[in-house]
Amino acid sequence: MPDIVSLLKEKRTFQPSADFTSSANWNKKTTAEYRRLAARNPNRFWAKMAKENVSWFTPWKKVLDWKPPFAKWFVGGKLNISYNCLDRHLEGPNAWRRNKAAIIWEGEPGDSRVITYGELHREVCRFANVLKERGIKKGDRVALYMPMVPELAIAILACTRIGAVHSVVFGGFSAEALRERINDAGAKLVVTADGGYRRGEPNALKPAVDAALRRTPSVENVIVVKRTGEPTRMKKKRDHWWHELMEGASSRCAPAKLDSEHPLFILYTSGTTGKPKGILHTTGGYLTHVTTTSKVLFDLKDTDTYWCTADIGWITGHSYVVYGILANGATTLMYEGVPTHPGPDRFWDIIERWGVTIFYTAPTAIRTFVRLGDEHPKKHDLSSLRLLGTVGEPINPEAWMWYHRVIGGKRCPIVDTWWQTETGGIMITPLPASMPTKPGSATLPFPGIEAAIYDNDGREASASDGGFLVVRKPWPGMLRGIWGDPKRFVETYWSRYKNTYFTGDGAHRDSDGYFWIMGRVDDVMNISGHRIGTMEVESALVSHNKVAESAVVGRPDDLTGTAIVAFVTPKAGAKVSGAFAAQLRDHVAKQIGPIAKPKDIRFTDALPKTRSGKIMRRLLRDIASGKENIGDTTTLEDYSVIAALRSDDDS
Repeated sequence: MPDIVSLLKEKRTFQPSADFTSSANWNKKTTAEYRRLAARNPNRFWAKMAKENVSWFTPWKKVLDWKPPFAKWFVGGKLNISYNCLDRHLEGPNAWRRNKAAIIWEGEPGDSRVITYGELHREVCRFANVLKERGIKKGDRVALYMPMVPELAIAILACTRIGAVHSVVFGGFSAEALRERINDAGAKLVVTADGGYRRGEPNALKPAVDAALRRTPSVENVIVVKRTGEPTRMKKKRDHWWHELMEGASSRCAPAKLDSEHPLFILYTSGTTGKPKGILHTTGGYLTHVTTTSKVLFDLKDTDTYWCTADIGWITGHSYVVYGILANGATTLMYEGVPTHPGPDRFWDIIERWGVTIFYTAPTAIRTFVRLGDEHPKKHDLSSLRLLGTVGEPINPEAWMWYHRVIGGKRCPIVDTWWQTETGGIMITPLPASMPTKPGSATLPFPGIEAAIYDNDGREASASDGGFLVVRKPWPGMLRGIWGDPKRFVETYWSRYKNTYFTGDGAHRDSDGYFWIMGRVDDVMNISGHRIGTMEVESALVSHNKVAESAVVGRPDDLTGTAIVAFVTPKAGAKVSGAFAAQLRDHVAKQIGPIAKPKDIRFTDALPKTRSGKIMRRLLRDIASGKENIGDTTTLEDYSVIAALRSDDDS
């Protein structure tokens, strides 16, 4: 198999402003010192971060026990994540935070709640006691299938308080997907809600739980949050209303002193075999990783209102809506609904009204906003923003520039972050006060992370050559295994290169050593013997001034092996025609080379996306290849998109 070819070139750079740098948590001098320490002795660097940023009941005896591919971090140390996120902000010099907003929550209909650290502590303790009264003990698994409401954050923190292992299942998954995850984890209790709000309508969740529990022998109790007030079936003895159980619960619950390697959560991610992988994260190393990266990359201050738009059902929500942010004593904003309800400016309205200072969202959302037009953010005062971030997939350079110009007002640094469910926390990222950024590049690994790019034979790729992104040394937030399947853990992540973590992503480095993520290896196309990443062709298309969004896939071709098929969403006012398609092909050839010219261009008003906003390229591959039956659509946000694409294909 030939190595991946990189064709995308980007020369624009942006320096951090003097104003931002002067007050940053890590300035240029600090960053240089920590980079030197991490390069010399990564274990000593992470030990320093663990001491500075995490509170321990018992100090560790050994920083790292590494028996490839199995790692133990901060061996012998004892701590509690709930204590780190709550109690330590109510004690000593931080006691003033008791009345500081921990969570600002806004529901899609416009209702809102502000929960202080003191109030959050009380609610978490009460629900921890509810769990104990339902028979949940240290090590038991609890499944959570909920909308984006404060009770979800309360529930996962309550699990950590008593040492229960939580497994959050995204509320957009089907009953069958929920059942599979409950059974794999052996969950004893499920926390859910009657429903949530989506696009202005109640979206029921409890019926999916009822359907899933017809074949879940491990589940003994279900606790239901009343959110929408819609009629809800409750099974006697098994089902309980959250508010009724909380009425009599004590607000005192001492945090359990847990081993650093105590299981924290299981989070399922899709697998190539069709069976989801239960990614296991543990306590001390994970908290060190997410607390440190939150503090540094988002430059968190006590005056900040931070908003990450991810659902807590995904790893981004775990790490950078709840744990990393609350452990730093910051204010985190949670929003229940979609970005375009009741109007296309909902996000910008929220930023203006709540005075959001740090905004972390997905490139897919940014491209959607580009398509909707500049007039919507321009209706709102976004001057409170001081830092922007992107997460979830590589960002096209032109989408980066729009984000920088229209949302950031050309003054906000952008942290373009690369990481995965498996890595636990951010791995490759700009440090906003100490390095120039380039549109579309995640820049350099965070100190203490040793990332590299390998060719097929395990040799490090030379500068500008594409290859496979790997991590050569263990890191604190790394996954500890696949729940119940150590063999699959080894085969999936550690079998390609010896003692080296295989990310499954393609990447290349430029002459400055900056990393450019080219997307999943599965999304790399073999064109006439050249392996080309879909992200680069998509970026070239989006750089055209009449294109809002694109998704590129490959389909079988007798001549070239694979032909490039581009699905393109034009900007408002652009006229779709054969001439426009030809113009786009020539534009791609000019931007990155003739070999990358799409053979087919299909125009569409929308692309198929998951509820989290990721483009479902797998479905597009099926459509491009002319398959009668497309794959699993469980997480598809809008089924009408597929019907429209099918219609276009038949016409």
